[in-house]
Amino acid sequence: MADTVSKTLLFSTNLQQYIFDTSVYPNEHKQLKELREATFDKYSDKREFSVPVDEGMFLAMVVKLMNAKRTLEIGVFTGYSLLSTALATPDDGQITAIDLDREAYEVGLPFMEKAGVAGKINFVQSDAISGLDELLRDGENEGVFDFVFVDADKPSYLTYHERILKLLRVGGVVAYDNTLWYATVAVDEGSVRDLLRSRTKQEAPEYFIKSRAALIELNRFLASDQRVEISQVSIGDGVTLCRRVR
Repeated sequence: MADTVSKTLLFSTNLQQYIFDTSVYPNEHKQLKELREATFDKYSDKREFSVPVDEGMFLAMVVKLMNAKRTLEIGVFTGYSLLSTALATPDDGQITAIDLDREAYEVGLPFMEKAGVAGKINFVQSDAISGLDELLRDGENEGVFDFVFVDADKPSYLTYHERILKLLRVGGVVAYDNTLWYATVAVDEGSVRDLLRSRTKQEAPEYFIKSRAALIELNRFLASDQRVEISQVSIGDGVTLCRRVR
């Protein structure tokens, strides 16, 4: 089944499909494939909510390279990225996953159970800010997370950032998704609607415009934040890795 999610910065669909067919699909875990197909069947109008398959593989590689044992995910949907990182953590890994939508999470839960990683996951049904504040109320959570993945409300990313840095250990990494926002962060405001229309064949809703402005602000802030080292990766819709250095 082809991954037709439009959330990619590659303008060549042939090149995107080549990447999927050559290096991603042959190595995609069976339960990840099943979850991807179940998600697309149930949420055909929300495919962009799930991370692209090449991004899932990239996140899993980061987790493995770090030997991350304690991770946090903010924004879960059906859990493709969650299952990707859960498979990458060791058997004693612990994953906290925060999302308001338990129904979507439960679509993915059977595949996590089949993959043998559901026991690593603590799902917290909450909005992100409340969930992060609850973690911070327990002082034992400060400075202990190895890896955090954020794919939630874009205008709130900067608010999340301050809380996440308290939870992340020095040397730990937070990955922010969608930081290049369909390539619209690189064009003037007057061209945004035309670019989106050409890429997705849809008109830009107001939340899209609001999120673009918030992500531009986030990108500027992260580039000057002396507490982190960053690398902005042009995979999927843009992923910014921030390694906490102080």
